[in-house]
Amino acid sequence: MGDVLNFPSQRAQGIAWLDRELRKLLAARGADQELIDFAATQLTAIYSELSESEQQSITISLPPGLGSAEREQLYHAINEGLSSMRRENHSLLVRLMARLILTELKLFQHERD
Repeated sequence: MGDVLNFPSQRAQGIAWLDRELRKLLAARGADQELIDFAATQLTAIYSELSESEQQSITISLPPGLGSAEREQLYHAINEGLSSMRRENHSLLVRLMARLILTELKLFQHERD
């Protein structure tokens, strides 16, 4: 069996979900279409930047003479550590992204008044 390709990509699905939910939330709170469109555009742009910044990789040179069990153990330990760091960084970046978007919305509203 070959590789499975998902369309649209998980990233595109995630952005579409965020866009849809933000639009619903703002509409439910009485925002006009101009504000909703502005917020969705900002969210999409910032989330795209965030997603791109999270595409990281590293290369590690292992010392010669490691057995396969040791290599496997080291591989899993490094992956777990990196995954933990990614989760923490992602959580922080999402919170900062939310604050940035809220600030930009307030500024947008203030400039319109």
